[in-house]
Amino acid sequence: MKFIIGKEDLLNAIRIVERATSQKAVQPVLYNILIETLENNQIRLTATDLVLTVITSVDAQIQEQGKITLPAKKLNEIVSKLGNDLVTFEVEDGSTNVTITCQKSKFDIIGISANEYPSDVFNYQIDESKCFEVELTPFLKGIRQAGFASASYEVSNLLSGIVCDFNEGILEIASTDGNRLARVREKLNSNISEQTQLIIPSRTLNELLKMSSFIDDENIKICKDKSTIIFKTEKILTISRLLEGQFPRYNQLIPSETPKKAIVNVSQLIATLERVSVMVNDKTSIVKMHFADNTLTLSADTPDSGKSEDQIDIQYTDEELLIAFNYKFVLDALRIIESDEVIIGLNAPLSATVLKPSSEEDFICLIMPVQIR
Repeated sequence: MKFIIGKEDLLNAIRIVERATSQKAVQPVLYNILIETLENNQIRLTATDLVLTVITSVDAQIQEQGKITLPAKKLNEIVSKLGNDLVTFEVEDGSTNVTITCQKSKFDIIGISANEYPSDVFNYQIDESKCFEVELTPFLKGIRQAGFASASYEVSNLLSGIVCDFNEGILEIASTDGNRLARVREKLNSNISEQTQLIIPSRTLNELLKMSSFIDDENIKICKDKSTIIFKTEKILTISRLLEGQFPRYNQLIPSETPKKAIVNVSQLIATLERVSVMVNDKTSIVKMHFADNTLTLSADTPDSGKSEDQIDIQYTDEELLIAFNYKFVLDALRIIESDEVIIGLNAPLSATVLKPSSEEDFICLIMPVQIR
């Protein structure tokens, strides 16, 4: 196996796939990236942890055909430090030692035979009748805005997923971990003939978001086949399992109206929360918020360390209310809002609180308060 490739082209391809390698592999080969030469002067890079698989191809000058797997972390480290020039990869027949040269730099790296790489990651067939296309920009925006509230990746249940509902020109994306909920609606120009709801692992969509800087396509093709979802662009293929079951009926949890309403400057509230949170109890992360007479007072305390307090001017004329939150949940929501001001819908100290932008954007976040002791 021997090929020559531009350093930046190779590095970008590695960065696209490497995050799909396993972090806790039973099989050592799953820490590796599979590199294969193709017939049309391209190489293909594949990484998988057997749940998520990412495949990309890139142009190269192929001199000898072949394939090998190399450790992702070390490969990235080597290529990123090479000079900005052509890179030569060479593997002797029957060997797993790869020589990488660029200008006067030379590295020998030990890989694992491609024969040990799981072949079932390639056993997919794209049934075009089960595919549809959506515009990439609103799809990624929806993931970014509504995907942060899902449960952690380790939780292998529906709450670790993000629900995507495609229906008559509207894309609705939502996630919840039981303590908070985020939902966004985006208009699509795509002609999707029938309603499609998919529950996709949050890790899959977050990785798609991170690799989006390498995608130039205007549209992305989405294909569902049984319990598998495939995202296809011109040069990147992302394959993942779907989560199966009944996602919580989250729209029923969102109150149509809230009796109390505050309008707050987003950047001011973020800055104040960050200051006050310096003194939170690390175990609870609780910040108290006191709404009264066009003023919001934020406070936090830790018995062993001390306390903090800060105030900002807001628009609020309803009866005073003292309520407490995990401040991290509030910050997560505020950082997503693409508006100068946020409308905070309040009810009682233990009732769900609604955050939404003052603009016309259809984004909403629901956060459950915590009991003040």
